[in-house]
Amino acid sequence: MGRQQKISPARQAGFTLIELLVVLVIMAMAYTLASPMISSGVSGTELKASARQLAAGLRRARSEAVASRHETVMTVDVDGRQFQLSGDPRVYRLPKSVAVQLFTAQSELVNGSAGAIRFFPDGGSTGGRITVTSLQRKYDVDINWLTGQVAILD
Repeated sequence: MGRQQKISPARQAGFTLIELLVVLVIMAMAYTLASPMISSGVSGTELKASARQLAAGLRRARSEAVASRHETVMTVDVDGRQFQLSGDPRVYRLPKSVAVQLFTAQSELVNGSAGAIRFFPDGGSTGGRITVTSLQRKYDVDINWLTGQVAILD
């Protein structure tokens, strides 16, 4: 018969302390890389929704100007983070985490913190840009002065 091999009980299955420490270090590195992406994702979604809300308001103002054949104005309050369409009593509010900047014609400035974008019956406008920012992200909502077309730029 062949040789018999004696099994030693000293070697047991399991993880060593070094292996556990390596896994913990890898998990900590993954967390530090992923946490900013997760936290800015919620804010990024909120920011994109704010840009879309502004663009929808601008498009509505343009449509009303063309349909009614009268000038329509969208007034933006930068400090209050809100906007309103002429002839509409509703005030549309943006989230507090979103910063708003307005670039418009000098003649459309209402005061230091508010201004307007005016749409004409032919579809044109005074033009401008509304920028919404949060953390590291920003969206520009551009209004073409000649055509009145509204576009969201990343």
